[in-house]
Amino acid sequence: MMARESGHSQRSNDALRAEDVAAFLRLHPDFLIQHGDLIACLTPPTQSRGPGVVDFQHFMVERLRRDLEASRTQYHDLVLTSRATLNGQSRIHAAVLRMLDATSFEQLIQTITTDLALLLDLDVTSLVVESNGSDHAPVNRSGVRVVMPGTVMRWLGIHNILVQSDIEGEPTLFGPGAGLVRSMALLRLRISPETPEGVLALGSRDPVMFPHSTGTELLNFLARAVERSIRGWLDLPA
Repeated sequence: MMARESGHSQRSNDALRAEDVAAFLRLHPDFLIQHGDLIACLTPPTQSRGPGVVDFQHFMVERLRRDLEASRTQYHDLVLTSRATLNGQSRIHAAVLRMLDATSFEQLIQTITTDLALLLDLDVTSLVVESNGSDHAPVNRSGVRVVMPGTVMRWLGIHNILVQSDIEGEPTLFGPGAGLVRSMALLRLRISPETPEGVLALGSRDPVMFPHSTGTELLNFLARAVERSIRGWLDLPA
């Protein structure tokens, strides 16, 4: 008799626990979404178990399909990003080599203000320096654009690189080519303690050529290469 009572009590406790679990799941219908790892521990019912039975096997298959699709999308994005990075790296390396090949300071300036646009697949590049206090012309004979002292700080603040998307080009930066510019990157140039600050301005008609999320390591490398090239030709201290 006691054995039967004990078995009956055990079955009651088992049934109570099952009811508690069922009640909990009804109150928390997103529980398995938040704890998806538990699905692997469950024995999924089949559709032949009767009406009202959730087909967990179907749920798991659909979940795996979504995870696979997400993985494919991430892989595709990673491949595109890697290709874009390698392409940008190759272009900047070619641009730096072209600057090193310059046989005169005038040719170097022409490379920076003209050839870089083609080498970097851009629409316009511009070299802008602050006035030293005596030269206020907007463009001097060398093709370098001259702006008032303090302009670089107003543009860049404390940052060395500024990228902007979906904009209208500023004539102060890009001159006649400003109408083409829909995105840009401004690279601060500190050529020498003996010279005013400057900016290498890169402009593109593509409004997302320079997204805010873009890596700046290659742009920083380009700016440092321009600084060293100019400093070398003018025999200025670093």
